[in-house]
Amino acid sequence: MTAPAFHLDTIVDVLKTIAEPTRLRVLKLLAETDLTVSELTGILGQSQPRVSRHLKLMLDARLIKRQQEGSWALFRLSRDAASDVLVQELLVRIDESDETIRRDSERLEEVKQKRREKASSYFSRNAASWDEIRSHHVADKLVEEELIALVGDKPVRYMLDLGTGTGRMLELFSDLYQYGIGVDANREMLNVARANLDAAGVRNAEVRLGDVYNLPVVRNGFDLVIIHQVLHYLDDPAAAVRQAARALRPGGRLVIVDFAPHHLDYLRDEHAHQRLGFADTDIEGWFREAELEPGSSRALAAGKSAADQLTVKIWVAQDPRIEIADEDESTQSPLEYVA
Repeated sequence: MTAPAFHLDTIVDVLKTIAEPTRLRVLKLLAETDLTVSELTGILGQSQPRVSRHLKLMLDARLIKRQQEGSWALFRLSRDAASDVLVQELLVRIDESDETIRRDSERLEEVKQKRREKASSYFSRNAASWDEIRSHHVADKLVEEELIALVGDKPVRYMLDLGTGTGRMLELFSDLYQYGIGVDANREMLNVARANLDAAGVRNAEVRLGDVYNLPVVRNGFDLVIIHQVLHYLDDPAAAVRQAARALRPGGRLVIVDFAPHHLDYLRDEHAHQRLGFADTDIEGWFREAELEPGSSRALAAGKSAADQLTVKIWVAQDPRIEIADEDESTQSPLEYVA
């Protein structure tokens, strides 16, 4: 590929902003994972006011982004900025054996380890209930294999995972998309997802705190949207489908994974399931209401005749609009955070 050209002012502005050791170190760290101010101060060994001042300068220059999650904020590289390629080019040329960089990397690994321990604790508290549900349906591996086959291997630019949970869908398709975003309303699950993505070495994805009824993403931005085992927790799944459809680019696809209708009432009482599965007519009706064209579907039965077995269903729909060349030049980047 031909290397992009930059305006002289852009190059000068970027070099001015990062021409300071601490700011360069911060960019290097944020290229690895999202971090809070307190995590950055611990890694850098500097005061919070000093670190915050550096962050503000880079925010003003649009080299990084700030995402609020409750009472604390996460910082990440502004991957959608015009200067991002230039920043990445500089970062890859940093000598990893440099003593300061090596020490930063060691402290960053300590931060990641704490995240993994916190995620493990959360899993330990909830593993029994999740394992109980899994025992009623086919193995996750078989569901994922069928999902991969339905999605195909054609690369996409942007993927959105609604109710991302553990971040598994972002990990599973990380080689397919250019950049992925996961949204979840549970802060603990976001911690789990970040730990899992870090452990898997996924650098082209981020997760955000958000409501599936009011997505913190732009409209018409994503080539692929996945809703994996989420709809049965919602009191208004049709509204979530409409939100997902609004996030699709012309020609984009929405993939839903959930259960076929069943009679396991205890899932409602003990596991907060709002719906006991979905019929094809339900899902396809919601697709059409959202102005999507229903496509392929698959049913994966547990292979047992017992009444307590669940059938996993996968439904695919496509946005029938035709994308106009250069249409996205006038629209907001899919990576922008919408409050």
